[in-house]
Amino acid sequence: MLNDRQLRLLLDNLTSAVLVLDENLALCYLNSAAEDLVAASSARAIGLPLEEVVRESRSPEQALRAALATGEKYTVRRALWFLHNLEECTVDYSVTPLTDLGLLLLEVQSMDRLLRIAREDALLSAQETTRNLVRGMAHEVKNPLGGIRGAAQLLQRELKDLGDDGLGEYTQIIIEEADRLRNLVDRMLGPRKPVRLQSVNVHSITERVAQLIEAECDGALEIKRDYDPSIPDIPADSEQLIQAVLNIARNAMQAIAENIGLAEGELTIRTRVQRQFTIGRRHCALVCRIDVVDNGPGIPEDIRERIFYPMISGRAEGSGLGLSISQHIINQHRGLIKCESRPGLTEFQIYLPLAND
Repeated sequence: MLNDRQLRLLLDNLTSAVLVLDENLALCYLNSAAEDLVAASSARAIGLPLEEVVRESRSPEQALRAALATGEKYTVRRALWFLHNLEECTVDYSVTPLTDLGLLLLEVQSMDRLLRIAREDALLSAQETTRNLVRGMAHEVKNPLGGIRGAAQLLQRELKDLGDDGLGEYTQIIIEEADRLRNLVDRMLGPRKPVRLQSVNVHSITERVAQLIEAECDGALEIKRDYDPSIPDIPADSEQLIQAVLNIARNAMQAIAENIGLAEGELTIRTRVQRQFTIGRRHCALVCRIDVVDNGPGIPEDIRERIFYPMISGRAEGSGLGLSISQHIINQHRGLIKCESRPGLTEFQIYLPLAND
């Protein structure tokens, strides 16, 4: 038979959170996983009503008391819990009445990581679909463009031989417009050359971007650096990664300039290390995170889910290609790019593996 110490040791080594409530719905036990989940120690939480430690979007009190009275088990899916430290988490939990003891056993599983992986899977799938669509469209457009340009050049020569310089002006327009469309398609495809990964200090990337933005706005925009100096070198193509981060920072600068003015704007470039992160289905022990944060107007809600698609822009003068190119470059680095935006705060997060596996 296991003694009390052994039982507690067993429960403390479970990855699922276990909470025990008494007949008054006050906490009388939490294992280590539960302490981590609710961000409170047993010494602080035991004796407190459950709703003083975690608050659910829909109060569970009635259901908990009914389970205690009837002895019937039940399970709640995707419950939103609000913690005392103002954070929130999504959980699944099962309630098992221990009728003889007058207690309720709650087995809780955090769903945040699984939900995040599912969202990132959908994002990566959408990004891959977009790239395939653009590649297919590019080939369909560039082939006839080459024919049109070639025919216009032949016609231009014929007209020149005939001494008709007046019509030659129109053939030149055809050639120039064909070149413009070809360049547009090339930009939609992103960088042609594959990434050449080398050991790079991430802050040489962010500093270069900050310097370019400061030069473009003549120092009118306040740029804050919030760097983690302990980040080791990352495997990256320095030139292409600068382009990816610069596209995001330039978009932020232009949105600030057009809406609140550079003098009122603020751009923050932040670097951090994140542990045990999943990019798609690939687990990374360590990733480098680059955040580009601005206090501009935010991304319009109707395009927020489509900003990484080509030709989608929230600015009247925008080409809608910068973020698409950034996404392509980050994906070539086997990384992930995400965005969260609301009026007054837009944050792009770039995740890059710290090991070239």
